[in-house]
Amino acid sequence: MSLEVLEQLESKVQSAVDNISLLKMELDDLKQQNTQLQDENHQLRNEHQAWQERLRALLGKIDQMDEAI
Repeated sequence: MSLEVLEQLESKVQSAVDNISLLKMELDDLKQQNTQLQDENHQLRNEHQAWQERLRALLGKIDQMDEAI
């Protein structure tokens, strides 16, 4: 195996290692973003449920007023 071929192989291996490192960092960032979005989604679902409960309570009061009349 000539020195030139070995250097080309070394260059390609180093390039692959660099790309893998970048992809791992990107994956970590995406995992963090996913966790944040899941937390935000959970919070929004809780807020939505709270609004629904408040609306039901208000509608219940309106129904009680209608029945009293």
